[in-house]
Amino acid sequence: MSDCVNVLKKTRPVDSDRVCRTVLAAVASLAAVTVVAMIIFIAGQGFDALSEVGIWEFLTGSVWRPYIGSYGAASLIAGTLMVTVGAMMVACPIGIGAAIYLSEIASPKTRKKVKPIIEVMAGIPSVVYGLLGIMILVPMMHGLFPDQTVSGLSWLTGSVLLGIMALPTVISVSDDALQTVPSSYREASLAIGATKWETIMKVIVPAAASGISAAVILGIGRAIGETMAVMMVTGNTAIFPDPIWNVFSTLRTITATLALEMPEVVVGSTSYSALFLLALILMIMILAINLSVRAVMNRSARKFSGDEKVGRLTLAIENMDQTKIRMFKDLLLTAAVAAAVFCGASLFTGTLQSMAAAVGTVVVWKVLATAGRRKVDRNQRQKLACGSLSLVTFAIVAILILVTVYIAVKAVPALSLDFLLDDPSRAGRSGGIFPAIVGTLELIAGTALMAVPLGVLTGVYLTEYGGNGRVTRVVTAAVDVLNGTPSVIFGLFGMVVIVVYLGMGYSLIAGCVTLALMTMPVIIRTTQEAVRAVPDDLREASRAIGATKMQTTFRVVLPTAVNGIVTGAILSLARAAGETAPIMFTAVVVQAKVADYALTEPVMALPYHLYYLATEGRADPSMMYATALVLLAIVLAMFLLASYVRARGEKRMRQ
Repeated sequence: MSDCVNVLKKTRPVDSDRVCRTVLAAVASLAAVTVVAMIIFIAGQGFDALSEVGIWEFLTGSVWRPYIGSYGAASLIAGTLMVTVGAMMVACPIGIGAAIYLSEIASPKTRKKVKPIIEVMAGIPSVVYGLLGIMILVPMMHGLFPDQTVSGLSWLTGSVLLGIMALPTVISVSDDALQTVPSSYREASLAIGATKWETIMKVIVPAAASGISAAVILGIGRAIGETMAVMMVTGNTAIFPDPIWNVFSTLRTITATLALEMPEVVVGSTSYSALFLLALILMIMILAINLSVRAVMNRSARKFSGDEKVGRLTLAIENMDQTKIRMFKDLLLTAAVAAAVFCGASLFTGTLQSMAAAVGTVVVWKVLATAGRRKVDRNQRQKLACGSLSLVTFAIVAILILVTVYIAVKAVPALSLDFLLDDPSRAGRSGGIFPAIVGTLELIAGTALMAVPLGVLTGVYLTEYGGNGRVTRVVTAAVDVLNGTPSVIFGLFGMVVIVVYLGMGYSLIAGCVTLALMTMPVIIRTTQEAVRAVPDDLREASRAIGATKMQTTFRVVLPTAVNGIVTGAILSLARAAGETAPIMFTAVVVQAKVADYALTEPVMALPYHLYYLATEGRADPSMMYATALVLLAIVLAMFLLASYVRARGEKRMRQ
């Protein structure tokens, strides 16, 4: 009896906080494991091509023709970079201008109405953008430039479409950067007599330069990883433009090559391996972009905290003659304008005429600029600038509304109960889309069941338990990598690991797992932000009455942050609802029946069905628009639900 008593005395109570920390750390480590597994599997699959072709020949070869054994990826890499640069030339001036308007010029009431509309643009599925590109933008380009484009499919078309798709990212992040500039900067500038516009351009924008740079880099990441839209409008020819600045030439990107060739390639062949080597190159490019974003954002944080170290180059620039610097900038800008005009004009006329156009443009520009500085006073300049930015912003909103109305009008002939509730026929070219609707909803539900618990628990660990430890730093870096990874890479990873190695085949469960891995980083980030927004007073009050850290976290912090967490989860699932590339490699088929659906069977889904109709060439246009409208309705309904939850949470916090 005494021995039993001694044993009971020696038994320690279970430390619930330690157990909770361990479990959450294990869950959070899944993100790091996923990144490592992605790199290992994709690099491993590409090793055969690397050994047979050689890295130098692969990177510098200009001919990509796998059917004759030629694997030169230079034209694909160049095509990816070219269409991205073009997209940024569209998105950056418009996006930054709209962000300036929303942050500094618009009234709070206008901002509250316009900002959610612009955020909705980010939720429009890329395949819908691709449909609009094929049906509207491509014919428009061919009509504007009939002698330069054969059909309207071109580098220019792809860049314009990608630029529109990158706008929400550039606007939102730039707006956040401008909002973080302290109010004292504005007040000090206005107090010494500067106008509002002078304050914006000479004080606020320079102060937010790091955040705006991060917005541009994130926009680049958005454009460089896009698959479906760019594949549908660029022509998909693996060539270098001739001349190299010929924006009317067709081209092909890395993502388009993966999406086009992977479904038809022989598994285990050199072509199969070469495609994975392309995917690895794309991952390296995205990783470089993510590291750049982190470096820029860290610099921005140090700048506003006063911890920024001034480098030798910065000191040298500050000590230089500012007049010479302005002259150098002016000369550089003049040369850039002249070169751009010459390159553009050369696509339409001869060399001498192009040179004359470049010189004439520079002369006219200088004359107008000089006359404008003399005759336009500061207040007129401010009115002109503010009016222009407001027009740009409302043009973006108007385009979104008009596009939605256009799709709805074009969809009317095909919309009916039979269309919504019947099975498809003739490989989806006729009949209904009910199986595709059900399949999309099943993919969303399966993704939510996997991604939401894992994402929320990981976010809780990073915010409440992780601190600044090594595990936190590793998991945070892994989440950043996953957040910037293109959807087509997730599709390839799902195909190799889930479909092939785990033997699940093309199935609903394979698609759900792949989408869950893709959406989990967004849920983690939004959970972190929602948990951080919970006042520390609530934590301290809970601990003061004897609650453990685990009890405080799950009974006080999470219930308080639930609205923000739910909002982030809904938005991430809305993104998953519109994805095509991940499910194209893991889950979907052209035609199926609802009765056939099971976790281990493939499904139909609206994004892939729309892509098939848009590229198959024999489908009724009204069916394409009706399918797009139904997909948009699902995604927009999720955005409206998220907005409602967010508004309810803000109202609750004010009370």
